[in-house]
Amino acid sequence: MKMRKLFALGFAAVLGLSVTSAEAQKDRQTPYWASISASKAMMRSGPGRNYPATWLYLRADLPIKVVETYPNWRKVQDPDGETGWMLQSLLSDTRTAVVGGKEPRPMHEAPDESSPVRFRAEPGVVGRLSKCAAGWCQLDVGGRKGFIRADHFWGVDPGENLD
Repeated sequence: MKMRKLFALGFAAVLGLSVTSAEAQKDRQTPYWASISASKAMMRSGPGRNYPATWLYLRADLPIKVVETYPNWRKVQDPDGETGWMLQSLLSDTRTAVVGGKEPRPMHEAPDESSPVRFRAEPGVVGRLSKCAAGWCQLDVGGRKGFIRADHFWGVDPGENLD
């Protein structure tokens, strides 16, 4: 009998945490930034598996902007401006960015145009954001970190600061 009570109590605690987490996701203000967590993710024309797939993404960590929410589904915009619906479980709160432009972008040692260039990132390269301030962000590209001007990539709002 004690074992049943312990199990029921543990199950209730886990269920309570799940509901709290789901409520937090539901109450989040749109738009907000996220990324694709799965190596394979489908964008659909509506919020359900019965809607046709419009795009198949084969790139984990691709940044997306969540513009609307529906139970278990998120309406998202990709770096090319395409919009559609993705299952919430395919997305992550990890902040990432994709380098834009037509030429490689300099990745500096410090958030300053005059600081030495550590390496250059090609357009389309995806990296993880760790901090942003004063129009510059630190981007981790495959373990190599550098600072890049925020207007050289897609994945943050103008003037946004990250710690």
